[in-house]
Amino acid sequence: MEQEGPISYARTFVRLLPALLIVGGTFYDYLTPSRFTAGPLVTAAPLVAAPLYARRGTVLTGIATVLVVTAIHAGMGILFQVEAVTELVTVATVAVLAVLINLLVRRGREELASQREIAEAAQRAVLPEPAERIGGLAIAARYEAAQAGAFIGGDLYAVQDSPHGVRLVVGDVRGKGMGAVAAVAVVIGAFREAAEQEATLEAVAQRLDRALAREAARREGIELFEGFTTAVLAELPHGEGVVRIVTRGHPPPLLLCPDGIVHTLHAGEPALPLGMGDFGSWPDRAEETAFRSGATLLLYTDGLSEARDERGRFFEPADRLSGRLFQDPAALLATLAREVHRHAGEATTDDMALLAVRRP
Repeated sequence: MEQEGPISYARTFVRLLPALLIVGGTFYDYLTPSRFTAGPLVTAAPLVAAPLYARRGTVLTGIATVLVVTAIHAGMGILFQVEAVTELVTVATVAVLAVLINLLVRRGREELASQREIAEAAQRAVLPEPAERIGGLAIAARYEAAQAGAFIGGDLYAVQDSPHGVRLVVGDVRGKGMGAVAAVAVVIGAFREAAEQEATLEAVAQRLDRALAREAARREGIELFEGFTTAVLAELPHGEGVVRIVTRGHPPPLLLCPDGIVHTLHAGEPALPLGMGDFGSWPDRAEETAFRSGATLLLYTDGLSEARDERGRFFEPADRLSGRLFQDPAALLATLAREVHRHAGEATTDDMALLAVRRP
């Protein structure tokens, strides 16, 4: 917010720049001998206007430039001299080129807007926003892309109400690009099916493992499919004040108690990420923790916990949240997103997925 003033002034100045160039060039020509010319200064006006203004504004700037140069030459009595005619033709040519540049810029912006709409639609299809209340629990999710303007990445989240309770997953696919997006779709699709059918959270994790292994075998080349995903799965049984957690090589969830105390739910036994069954396997074990009324469970990807400031210090979510109370899960996630961006500034290099669940 502190930078909004200077940024606003800079934008205003840039938009006024074509007019300032024309006015400045006019005064320069009138106040200096005829052998000095402000032609290059005035000629720059329509070129500056081309990427800034609409087509009408660019055309009007070009016409104004031609009229001003004509008026200056007429006032000096040199309108029909060779140098004056050459300068006028040059200005008119640049004005026409500026209109063509404006058309190209507008077309590029329209194509970019179309691509952004497609990306937004794809993200909504792959990562739909969960309902605010599921199974009596308050839910909020947030996705923050590291690259400004980007929508799709390798982080994922999903919430599913099932006969066994409300089940959640947050994960981070290795790699970027379409291979990562394909893995996200595979994990979320397998999770929604397994969450409905499997009796235990451990079985859900194993279904995701097998789904990634099948997809990796079906595709050719690591460039098309990255192969493994870190994930944390959670289950909140209906009518029970507990939460069960299965962690697969992922940052541990946080449990925010109503009194402001924050507990880090570390996995008792480390486990490999999903899709790495070829490197070894052992049974998953869900760990159960009390989940009292008013408590909030926070699941996140390493885009939050590994964000660094300019001195290389990590963002520590547990320390940041300790002793603080939030009105609802959405307020918690909004605060985290704001503080991690303030902490890392322009140094954010990884996407971030956040999922918070609160028991009323």
